[in-house]
Amino acid sequence: MENKETGTPPLIPSREGRLQLTLLLTTLSSAFGSAFQYGYNIAVVNTPHKVFKTFYNETYFERHATFMDEKLMLLLWSCTVSMFPLGGLLGSLIVGLLVDSCGRKGTLLINDIFAIVPAILMGVCKVAKAFELIIFSRVVLGVCAGISYSALPMYLGELAPKNLRGMLGTMTEVFVIVGVFLAQIFSLQAILGNPAGWPLLLALTGVPALLQLLSLPFFPESPRYSLIQKGDEARARQALRRLRGHADIEAELEDMHAEARAERAEGHLSVLRLCALRPQRWQLLSIIVLMAGQQLSGINAINYYADTIYTSAGVEAADSQYVTVGAGVVNIVMTVISAVLVERLGRRILLLAGYGICGSACLVLTAVILFQNRVPELSYLGIICVFAYIAGHSIGPSPVPSVVRTEIFLQSSRRAAFMVDGAVHWFTNFIVGFLFPSIQEAIGAYSFIIFAGICLLTAVYIYVVIPETKGKTFVEINRIFAKINRVEIPEEKKEETIDERRNVGPPVPSPAKETSF
Repeated sequence: MENKETGTPPLIPSREGRLQLTLLLTTLSSAFGSAFQYGYNIAVVNTPHKVFKTFYNETYFERHATFMDEKLMLLLWSCTVSMFPLGGLLGSLIVGLLVDSCGRKGTLLINDIFAIVPAILMGVCKVAKAFELIIFSRVVLGVCAGISYSALPMYLGELAPKNLRGMLGTMTEVFVIVGVFLAQIFSLQAILGNPAGWPLLLALTGVPALLQLLSLPFFPESPRYSLIQKGDEARARQALRRLRGHADIEAELEDMHAEARAERAEGHLSVLRLCALRPQRWQLLSIIVLMAGQQLSGINAINYYADTIYTSAGVEAADSQYVTVGAGVVNIVMTVISAVLVERLGRRILLLAGYGICGSACLVLTAVILFQNRVPELSYLGIICVFAYIAGHSIGPSPVPSVVRTEIFLQSSRRAAFMVDGAVHWFTNFIVGFLFPSIQEAIGAYSFIIFAGICLLTAVYIYVVIPETKGKTFVEINRIFAKINRVEIPEEKKEETIDERRNVGPPVPSPAKETSF
């Protein structure tokens, strides 16, 4: 029945989404196959690095009857480590083409090749006596990680109902952290981090990709991709029924049609056009700030300094690997807590709390490093600071940007936005890894004051600019940013809705929610 005063149809609330079995299994298959192996490859070369360097040296000796000098060893090991983020940068630049032409699910399946092939090469490199295979494989695995880091959040964000989008969005980071943790476990000298076990340690990275290759084809493609980009409403309808576990999907389909109409008004965006478009200005700047803040806030520096801090607290060098595993447990627990809280407390409060904890930990850690020689007991406070920083980063700066970057862009601009987002993520990752040793050598503990400043600036930007997106549709979020960008969204042309086409009744609009921001 129409409202007599306004002539608008009555508002019928959409059915709240639940975590049905198909949606759960799709999330597990895609996140384990993509995010897990990404996290595994971040950490797998760290703890047993001495074992790998010994292999490099022995192989070189067999070829040249002399051992490497220190400069050559440093160069080769730097290549082994730094090629991964450079490969990630390359992957982030090609992901846009893949997700448009092959779909979200198709991109993840194709990407499995970039994990399985290098896993085989690294598994046989000891027999082949070729350390070059490890360096080459790290480049390819970086490409795989760069594609995964953009395609997976896009896929999960488009699969999820709006009330579960935050929780499923954080699954990318949850599985990355689980991958890091298991890599730390397997890298222990007593397990695979030894001269006999390291080829298997490296080859295990192909197992998650193989399982995804075998399982993901049985799950649906993103219904938003099917409807908005391919125009296949029947396929989108079928996918929604499987993902939601019921046939009451008309309101969600109408929301997709509303987004499709907004897409036609905006047009398909390339990276260059996205950068020049005023209606997308603050969205684009926001993901750049979130990704740069995530990498430049000191997480890599904390990892770099951790062993030194543990040793100064009296932890034996041989036992520091177990303390690192303990830090990994804190990382997992806090990331899971973030996944639970993100739909209850919202995105903004987790980001602000996380950066507040990280900045405070950096300041205290600076004082600890400067004065622990005079007050030895402060070294224990240093360990607490490391764990506190990891907890703060895990609750906000690490997992939440994966959610926000999916939510603040519509379908037409999401591909280009994720290319920019991925490029910033991997470039800043490489810059930190490349420059931090020099900065640390030049100014020592004072480098953490810089990281505290970055945490503060990022938190201020989030507080001032980024609105809360919890529980809102993509179109509603787009309208909020239209006000921030000071542009008007063109009125939608009157079109037949799904209900009208099926003669069921009036359309089911989804009103934009006003926020105090």
